[in-house]
Amino acid sequence: MKKVVLAYSGGLDTSCIVRWLREQDYEVVCFVADLGQGLGGEDLGAIEKRALAAGASKVYIKDLQDEFVEDFVLPALKAGAVYEGKYFLATALGRPLIAKYLVDIAHREKAGAIAHGCTGKGNDQVRFEVTAGILDPKLEIIAPVRTWEFKSREEEIEYCLMYNIPIDVTKRKPYSIDRNIWGISIEAGVLENLEQEPPEDAYLITKNPTHQASYPKYIEVSFEKGVPKKIEGRAYKLKSLINHLNEVGGHHGVGRADMVENRLVGIKSREIYEAPAATILHAAHRELECLVLDRELAHFKEGVALKYSELVYYGLWYTPLKSALDAFVESTQKRVTGSVKLKLFKGNCVPVARKSVHSLYKKELSTYGREDKFDQKLAEGFIRIWGLPYKR
Repeated sequence: MKKVVLAYSGGLDTSCIVRWLREQDYEVVCFVADLGQGLGGEDLGAIEKRALAAGASKVYIKDLQDEFVEDFVLPALKAGAVYEGKYFLATALGRPLIAKYLVDIAHREKAGAIAHGCTGKGNDQVRFEVTAGILDPKLEIIAPVRTWEFKSREEEIEYCLMYNIPIDVTKRKPYSIDRNIWGISIEAGVLENLEQEPPEDAYLITKNPTHQASYPKYIEVSFEKGVPKKIEGRAYKLKSLINHLNEVGGHHGVGRADMVENRLVGIKSREIYEAPAATILHAAHRELECLVLDRELAHFKEGVALKYSELVYYGLWYTPLKSALDAFVESTQKRVTGSVKLKLFKGNCVPVARKSVHSLYKKELSTYGREDKFDQKLAEGFIRIWGLPYKR
């Protein structure tokens, strides 16, 4: 039998794919990447049993959380990468890491192919296949969802039931969910009706903001050279810090996003996201940069952030441009040291105080009080010179 390594999530599509590939005379080796999806939710042990029940010959499970947050999440945070102003790229950041290990395991297992469960409409197919093509262009790539006979998720559910493959999805709640430590992506089902508000049962880790306490929660996050290090003065490793902020932010309803986004393949899609820690850390990091970066650098970096988010979203992580942007971003983080206090209240995350030893804010220049040292007489000459090119 030909051997293939499948990126297995334990969800509906990949559970069907294991059985379907077996019927196509493939030996299926499943790879499960632990990117934090098991925290408070998916049981990785149950995922392994599901893969074996579906017909997999072997299951690899790797805890990649530290590598994920250090080598993928952190660079994106430093860059300020947020796709179309709302999406913190949780799923997109995980795909190049998963693809890297798919290639590694294919080499170890002497498999000639890798497979994924992405649809022909989605972005993840591009992220997996472009990454694999960069790392080993000789590997065959199999994408069953683009070619198989199933026309709906309901048909896939029936297929799993026929082969006694345990699944967590139902016809009543047919959401497609991808989860990791940085955030949750949710689509399909009733969410495809753009005129309907997302039901509360679609959300997993954020509480309904309207039901939360009538008083705010204040939290202070400290950074060293762009890296979040402390919460309320207590030091955390990055993974633990993110987990803590997910819990605190989720309790206060922070981190929900409902957006119609532009997919890479050219269609628009309605997605909802949950990313409490990402929301808090991006808000704090951005506020600290406002304090320590000069105007020209800060404004130029906004353009870099937009391009960086597109590269991540488009599956171009392992590309020369991405590496070049990383070098630029890293050079901007030398002075991004300090702390930001944020107010979490009924789903909102608002920076309310900030400080840094590298602060460019000078009160004696900004104040309108008695301690004002700004020579306002100089403004007239400045304005004349500034507007000189536009005088007729």
